[in-house]
Amino acid sequence: MNLRIGQGFDVHAFGDGDHVMLGGVRIPHARGVVAHSDGDVVLHAICDAILGALALGDIGRHFPPSDERWRDADSREFLRHCRALAGERGWHVVNVDATVLAERPKVGPHAQAMRERIAEDLGIDVDAVSIKATTTEKLGFTGREEGIAAMAVCLLATS
Repeated sequence: MNLRIGQGFDVHAFGDGDHVMLGGVRIPHARGVVAHSDGDVVLHAICDAILGALALGDIGRHFPPSDERWRDADSREFLRHCRALAGERGWHVVNVDATVLAERPKVGPHAQAMRERIAEDLGIDVDAVSIKATTTEKLGFTGREEGIAAMAVCLLATS
């Protein structure tokens, strides 16, 4: 069996709005994010992790913000596309582990729903999806609540 590991990172500034999308889940929040798509940092980081493991560049290469087709796009579509790219090359996702970096919104109450959506889109068991969150102890842009970030790793194996 061949294995590959990928890592991803994404960040978006907060802007006008009343919710954020995280892991495919709409979470009420006092602000939205500034983004071309729905700005789901969790799914974007997971996409970058998969694309990195496949050595296929990053999410911006596959879904460029200059392309109007992706304006306000559902990032779950991006994730399903990355899964398909892996499958076309003989790989499948074994597991993903993602961490949200933010003071708010609180992720814990939504983590299970996020795990379920990600597992569904990747065709893996919920037990193979980890969602965590941490603050930055009020340091940096996330600590000042100017934006939100996520990082992710994934393991791919040959099918």
